[in-house]
Amino acid sequence: MGSMKPVLFMASLFAAGVAGAAPARMEPAALRQAAEQFLQVQTAGLPGKVTVSVGAVDPRLHLAPCPAPEAFLMPGARAWGKTTVGVRCAAPSPWTVYIQSQVSVLGSYVAAAVPLVQGQAIEDGQLAMMQGELTALPPGIATDKAQLIGKSSSMSISAGTPLRVDMVKAKPVILLGQLVKLVTRGHGFSVSAEGKAAGSAAEGQVVAVRTGNGQQISGIARLGGLVEVAF
Repeated sequence: MGSMKPVLFMASLFAAGVAGAAPARMEPAALRQAAEQFLQVQTAGLPGKVTVSVGAVDPRLHLAPCPAPEAFLMPGARAWGKTTVGVRCAAPSPWTVYIQSQVSVLGSYVAAAVPLVQGQAIEDGQLAMMQGELTALPPGIATDKAQLIGKSSSMSISAGTPLRVDMVKAKPVILLGQLVKLVTRGHGFSVSAEGKAAGSAAEGQVVAVRTGNGQQISGIARLGGLVEVAF
């Protein structure tokens, strides 16, 4: 009986050690790293200087270790401004956690250098390039003057206003009631006819044309009063 006491004593120590050991878990730092790496990949093509910031993970969170955690965005979400990144595990123990994150983009945008009147044709000298936090600006902000030059303002705009691409419209190349030439081209042939535009359209837009026999045909508006009709 005396020889059994050391064995029982060691077994008790081992059991106590196992009972007192903290269970294995997914470390919060690993979750944040997965989310950060995912956002860096998602923002690789954005213009300007991109900064990714991933929020804290509750240290009390106990998730089973995962050999291959997968980060993702919710449907409809994007890596822009304030966003939420999900990190999930498929096996051996499925779980999902969500982490608040921030994507900041310092870059160039276009602003009105002078007041613009509604309908005014926009020229290079009326525009100014500015630097700022793009994610804090309205969606559709113009980042290149070429997006605006040659178009006209669809509203009155004060100087210094950041310009969105939907604040301008292209100059019509086809006007309502204008006589136009319908052109259809195929391999080795070209057919043309005349008609009257049933609406106005800018270069590349679809416009309806009414022919002499009353038929209405739609085509692509081009410079010079031409309307291209698909064969």
